[in-house]
Amino acid sequence: MAQEIDAAALDSVKAVLGRDAPRHALPIGAPCPNCAAPLAGPWCHACGQSSDDHHRSLLRLTAETIGGLIDIDSRLWRTLPDLCLRPAQLTRAYLDGHRVSQIPPFRLFLVAVVLVFLVAGLEPSGKATALQLSGQGGEVRTGGDVDLRFVGAAENGALDAWATSRLKLAAKDPQRFENTLTQWAQRLAVLTLPLSAAMLGLMFFWRRGVYLFDHLIFSMHSLSFQGLLLSTTMLAHLVSGWFQLLFLIAPVHLFAHLKGTYGLGVFSTLWRMAVLFVSSIIVLVLALSGLVMIGLAEVGG
Repeated sequence: MAQEIDAAALDSVKAVLGRDAPRHALPIGAPCPNCAAPLAGPWCHACGQSSDDHHRSLLRLTAETIGGLIDIDSRLWRTLPDLCLRPAQLTRAYLDGHRVSQIPPFRLFLVAVVLVFLVAGLEPSGKATALQLSGQGGEVRTGGDVDLRFVGAAENGALDAWATSRLKLAAKDPQRFENTLTQWAQRLAVLTLPLSAAMLGLMFFWRRGVYLFDHLIFSMHSLSFQGLLLSTTMLAHLVSGWFQLLFLIAPVHLFAHLKGTYGLGVFSTLWRMAVLFVSSIIVLVLALSGLVMIGLAEVGG
């Protein structure tokens, strides 16, 4: 996974969703290890450093690690059923402050993104999908027989020459070109969160009591489910093409999630779904075009 996503997982989760109190804080009144001020709580009131005492035995650290894994596992099996079957209830519970029993939404989103890219790189044989590149006519052909053409390249001599030269370079090292596309796709995947929240914000800007934070949490839960559904469908497709029908679950889930979370009527939910669908198609087309251009620009670097 891209370094940016790893950094976001470490640095952004606590910043967005709050931070937990240290489990092994120094006693009240003990001097802060950083500034020596008397401690009055889990964080120093003078410098803000955590009062967590890291001097623990290996046995105790091992027990805490196992306990943490069990806690994550228990929250996972409480979160996933609600995410799949009761998405509005899951999101409303988080927005209403019932968060301890849930996996943090941003962490769940990152897991879904990782799964999508892991599964997308598999063929029935279990090997990564290769790109077949041609330096003729400004064309990129993937292993899935999908053509990406540079519209207008023939009419623009400079663009045609640039595209042809880059395609020839990419054809010499198709694996590097594919890796570049994958890395940038991973980076852009994180941008779906603010884009989704912004679109929801525009559709609810006149409604009081609904804030950007609400849209972010909704987007994290919704995109997490769509990512898990996409991963499951792609894996199942390796067994039978009929499993593509699982994609029909996506609009049904979105309808129930959107309607229940925001307390909408049927018509209000449907027109918002239509706007989200059209906007998503436009963003997807622009993103794919941008990915190819970025990949060709970097392949010659």
